[in-house]
Amino acid sequence: MKQLSFLLLLPQFLFAQAFTSYFKGDTSDVQPIPQGGVCLMGGATEDDNAMRWFLQRASGGDVVVIRASGSDGYNDYFYSDLGIPVNSVETILLPNAASALDPYILRQIRNAEALWIAGGDQTNYVNFWKDKPVEDAIRYLIHEKKAVIGGTSAGMAVLGEAYFRAANGTITSAEALANPFNPKVDIGNADFLDYPLLKNTITDTHYDDPDRRGRHFAFLARLTQSTGTRFRGIASEEYTAVCIDTVGIARVFGGQNSPDFAYFLQVNCTLPFAPEICSPSTPLHWVRDSQAVKVCKIKGTPNGSNTFDLRDWHTDSGGEWQNWWSENGVLKTALATDFQGCTSVIFDTNWDSQIAVYPNPAGDYLNIQVPEAGDILKIQLIDSSGRILYERNHENGGMTWSPATIFMISTKNFSKGMYSLHIHGVLGVAVRKVVVQ
Repeated sequence: MKQLSFLLLLPQFLFAQAFTSYFKGDTSDVQPIPQGGVCLMGGATEDDNAMRWFLQRASGGDVVVIRASGSDGYNDYFYSDLGIPVNSVETILLPNAASALDPYILRQIRNAEALWIAGGDQTNYVNFWKDKPVEDAIRYLIHEKKAVIGGTSAGMAVLGEAYFRAANGTITSAEALANPFNPKVDIGNADFLDYPLLKNTITDTHYDDPDRRGRHFAFLARLTQSTGTRFRGIASEEYTAVCIDTVGIARVFGGQNSPDFAYFLQVNCTLPFAPEICSPSTPLHWVRDSQAVKVCKIKGTPNGSNTFDLRDWHTDSGGEWQNWWSENGVLKTALATDFQGCTSVIFDTNWDSQIAVYPNPAGDYLNIQVPEAGDILKIQLIDSSGRILYERNHENGGMTWSPATIFMISTKNFSKGMYSLHIHGVLGVAVRKVVVQ
């Protein structure tokens, strides 16, 4: 196999500006099975052991780094410095929205077994990637290929189902608590990358410099009030990484540069749990018996031995539980006893495996049997070009809600070939490859 290390400048005559590719390694596309998972890094120098965890889950495949600014600082670090063999590392600089449409970039992302989103300005990531083919390519890695995904700083910020867009600039904790409707409290929700393990979750970074606890708390208040849902948060201090496997176990890496901590926040489950006062130009008042938000603070260790279980959001090792609340715009905290959680299971890793799709290959029809149809939000059948050929969802009355329902799709008018079946549920998206013959 030919090993290459080069800078690739590809002029794209159809677009306003060329993208830049920095490539190191073997140019052939190997296809090992990645191990999946997500790595959330706090924003300063990467924790080496967390990055080894990330690379190991690429199974020796290809690593792609995407960013809107910067250069090739990750190439040697990922390819050789950490001692984890991978086939190649390619950093792709996408400086504008036009470059994010390029077929080469889309192909390289889809071929990756690991995708790292570098730091920078998350506003660029939202503006350049959201609702563009590059977003579809990332979602393909997440939902179909099950590649490992990770990001630092801005890259971590966009991985939650809800995310801080920062289109109006950053905001301090004091500003957000003084007015949770400040225009700089700019939050997107359920319309971008949609990682299943981070459902109803918003991340935050650089948690210790500056102190971002107050603004993260305000984000949770806004999201909880607007959706009526108990939102959650995951945050990392600057040198801390949270690495989550596909089962839902989060390992906290750190401790090499400072007493590094990660934080797992969740709105308390005692009704009513929404803020007492969350209004424009008014300090946030969210007390709820001095336990509006339950927080597990976990110290990072070099081997990631301290953990938090996202399946129930209360089982931890090495954690300290706290209560957080806001009195008239002032964040207050206190130690708390272990939180026993609101539900037994939040993330069900068996949900996907319980879905049956048959016959496959399909002739005139395709059956989809789900364990709990009430958990299904939408079913889509998508062709190889990305066109949605069939869709049923709750909103248009196209689905019957009862347990263990079998949904039937007529496929007799579809062309022969391979299709992608997407089954959207409250616990994530299950994807099946379907052949029509």
